[in-house]
Amino acid sequence: MHDFILRELKNIDTEQELKRIGFDNSYICKAVDKFNYKNLKIYSLSPAQANILKQTAISVGADCATNREVITGRIEKSDCILGGSISEIKKIGEKLKFQPFGLKELGEKLISTSSVAEKRCQIVGILNLTDNSFSDGGMYNDFEKAKKHLLEMIDEGADIIDIGAESTKPYSQPVDPEVQLKKLLPIIDFAKGKITISIDTRSSIVAEECIKAGADIINDVSGFDYDEKMPDVIAKYKVPVIIQHSKGTPENMQNSPAYNDVVEEIFLALKQKIDFATSKGIEKIIIDPGIGFGKTRANNFEIIKRIEEFKPLGYPIMLGISRKSLLDMPDADNFTKDIYTTALNAVAIEKNIEYIRVHNVKMHKKLIELLENFWK
Repeated sequence: MHDFILRELKNIDTEQELKRIGFDNSYICKAVDKFNYKNLKIYSLSPAQANILKQTAISVGADCATNREVITGRIEKSDCILGGSISEIKKIGEKLKFQPFGLKELGEKLISTSSVAEKRCQIVGILNLTDNSFSDGGMYNDFEKAKKHLLEMIDEGADIIDIGAESTKPYSQPVDPEVQLKKLLPIIDFAKGKITISIDTRSSIVAEECIKAGADIINDVSGFDYDEKMPDVIAKYKVPVIIQHSKGTPENMQNSPAYNDVVEEIFLALKQKIDFATSKGIEKIIIDPGIGFGKTRANNFEIIKRIEEFKPLGYPIMLGISRKSLLDMPDADNFTKDIYTTALNAVAIEKNIEYIRVHNVKMHKKLIELLENFWK
C-alpha cells in the first residue's frame, strides 16, 4: 500500500516551490496566482450587486458569502466576503467590468488589490526635539545634540527623519506653534538636502512654516482632527501627508478605549479620512493605524497581526511600534526595548509594510538586510 506523505505549505515562496517540483518554467508567472489566496470583505453592496458578485465568483470557482436576505431583496445593503485564489479574483474583476450597477469600479479595485507588491520597507528615524517625549525626552532638545543624532541616523541608513517638537504621548498637553517652530526651523535648515524630512505636528501653522523651510512630508498624528486647516495646507503645497488614526486626543485617548472590531473600525475611519483628503486635492498619502493612540495593548497586537487588512485602502502603510507600552517593559532601558521592537517590526516588514517609524535605525537597517535573504 502506498504511503502518502502530505505537508502543508505555509508562508512559502510559491514560485520557488513550483520550480522545485519541475513545473513548466514558461507558465510559472501565471501559475503563482493560482496558489495564493485572498479573503476580501466588501462593504455595503445592494442586493443586486451582491447577487451578481456571488454568481460571478461561483462561475470562476471562487465563492462569496452574503447576508442570507440578499436573495429575497428584503435588505437594502449587505457586506460580502469574497474568497478565492488571486487568479480567480482577477478573473472576477475582469468579468465585473461588464456588469451594471457600478460594478465596473469594483472590478478594477479587485484587480488592483490582487497585484502583488514588491517587498520594500523604508526606515523612518525619530528625532524628538522635546523635553517630555515618552522614550527620549530631553536627549536631543539641545540643537547641537539634535544635529549629531540626525547625522548618526542618516549614516546608519535612515530613509526619512521624522522630526517633532511636541510630545503626543498619553496625557500630554499641546505645545504652542511658536514654541515648536523655534526648535524645528533651525534643524530643518540644517537637514534639508541631506535627507527626506518629515515633520510630526498637528498644527497647520507649524506645517506651513516647516514646508516653506524645506520639509518634505507632514505627519499628522491626529489625522486632521486637531486642526481643520491642516488639509488646506497639505493641498496648497502638494506635499505627502501621513494620516494617522487616533481615538481621542493625547489628553484622553487612553481613558478606556473600546472597539467592537479594532481593525475594521480603524479601516473605515481611515477610509473616511482618505476620501476627505482626496476631495481636497491631496494625492500623496501614507496611512498609519496609530499604535498606542487610543488602543489597549490587545488592540495594538491585533492591529499588527492583521496589518495587511489595511492594504486594500490603496496607500502605503507606516507602523510606529518603537519602544511603546505594548512591549510591557516600562523599567527596561531603551536598548532592550529596541531589541523587542525590532522583533515585532520583523513581522511588519515580512507583511510588506512600506514604512517603519523607529528610534534605533542601525538595528532595523540590519534587520532589513537579514530579511532580504528570504526574498532573493
